Amino acid sequence: MTISRGDTLPSTTFTTMTENGPEQVKSEDFFAGRTVALFSVPGAFTPTCSAKHLPGFVEKADDLKGRGVDEIACTAVNDAFVMDAWGKSAGASGTVTMLADGNGDFVKALGLEMDGSKFGMGARGQRFSMIVRDGIVSELNVEAPGDYKLSSADHMLGQL
Repeated sequence: MTISRGDTLPSTTFTTMTENGPEQVKSEDFFAGRTVALFSVPGAFTPTCSAKHLPGFVEKADDLKGRGVDEIACTAVNDAFVMDAWGKSAGASGTVTMLADGNGDFVKALGLEMDGSKFGMGARGQRFSMIVRDGIVSELNVEAPGDYKLSSADHMLGQL
């Protein structure tokens, strides 16, 4: 079953990179008590993700925060080392929290996984974004395969 507006996010664990190395973060702790603009990409360093998706959230961070977003986070089925390197290379450090979903547990629990095998990518997450208020999905934007419109920072700004 796919997650919907009004649903509580499932309990899973992300990995983030800290100055002490990779650290585990429980989803319920990360989203508790605040508004988070979360977006998911099929993979770090992939063309659309690197040219448009992540840069769009970096560029619009102040606008999103000005409309009540406490945190902007990006997730992908990649490890914490890759997510950290991608965030640094995109100038996202300190602006977008990079949440590694290394085994795809989060996207599977959401029902938003995809099979990227024909591209040599294996199991991945679909491209989507959501506004999460205290662990509850208030907006959900899932892209059609190959599209990039609904999950953008600009689209999200229109929902706040």
